Amino acid sequence: MAKTKARTPTKEAEKKSKVAKKASSGKAAPAKKGVEPKSVVAEIVEENSQEEIHPSAEAEKAYAVEPPAEDFDFEVPQESKAVTVGSSKSITSSDPLVMYLNEIRRYKVLTKEEELVLAKKYFEGKDPAAAEALVKANLRFVVKVAAEYSKFGAKMIDLIQEGNVGLMHAVREFNPYKGARLITYAVWWIRGYIQEFLMRQYSMVRIGTTQNQRKLFYQLQKEKEALDAMGIEPNAALISSRLGIPEDEVRDMAMRMSGRDVSLDRPIDDESGTSLGDLQKNTNDQPLDEMLAKEEQLSILKQKIEEIRPELSDREKIILDERILNDDPLTLQEIGEKYKITREAVRQMEVRLLKKIKAKMEEDLD
Repeated sequence: MAKTKARTPTKEAEKKSKVAKKASSGKAAPAKKGVEPKSVVAEIVEENSQEEIHPSAEAEKAYAVEPPAEDFDFEVPQESKAVTVGSSKSITSSDPLVMYLNEIRRYKVLTKEEELVLAKKYFEGKDPAAAEALVKANLRFVVKVAAEYSKFGAKMIDLIQEGNVGLMHAVREFNPYKGARLITYAVWWIRGYIQEFLMRQYSMVRIGTTQNQRKLFYQLQKEKEALDAMGIEPNAALISSRLGIPEDEVRDMAMRMSGRDVSLDRPIDDESGTSLGDLQKNTNDQPLDEMLAKEEQLSILKQKIEEIRPELSDREKIILDERILNDDPLTLQEIGEKYKITREAVRQMEVRLLKKIKAKMEEDLD
């Protein structure tokens, strides 16, 4: 079986990294038609990194990323199967991804001491052999990072290649005298290049043109998973509050990421003249996304209300069922007359009940 050579620095990669290098050094690249003056990758790295791009030894304790062990093992999702990386047993396959993973198993993971020696060689003398050794030793880590983005629908091999470009850029810029491991520094560039690639895939015309959009593109799925883990159904309002991004932008990004670049003018079928845009509004002229968002919020509210129902008094349950949850709620006066209590008493009970519901919602978000 022909071997697939692991990707090492190429002219194309050199060219691409120079753009990011100029941006990261504070020198804006000359503006070109249709291209942002500053590297998108550099902006992504700046927005995502929590420390200076070269963290101190103290900062590394908080943000350190461990290089993969020599025998580390994980599964890479694919369309038809999962490929395990790290096994000593080679897999015979014509699949480019499998061939690549077989190839990078050959490269030894460096100890901290070995990495430091090579990093100093390249930092001080630009030794190409040292740079190549550093890149090869960390190719498996790139696969691990790329796997985090497999849910976005891009081919795994493409994500890995973009991550490799980020790794090569990091090797060129890495300062070993700052006290951090290479991967602690490189992970930002690996992720940056992968994210920039994904945003191109989703079309830069529609996604990733503002800081909020880039933040949402990277964080939206993570926030949904975090809320799911807490037993809370994700919705635009909660995610907006957690990320500090306007609710309408959250809804917009969620729809874009779920529908990719589907044109609203495209006909639903060959025979009908009806387009997706025609279905965007209901009979009350309310945008479809707003209608769905409200339904989602109502569903979550009802779920939380049912959780506190056992704690309610009989009268509170009456108000809950006949005012809050009723599609045709009774007035305060009607409830008062029905149960022989004053209108004001009903109002006060409703206020207390709503406070209980609000407290329950806030408790789940803590």
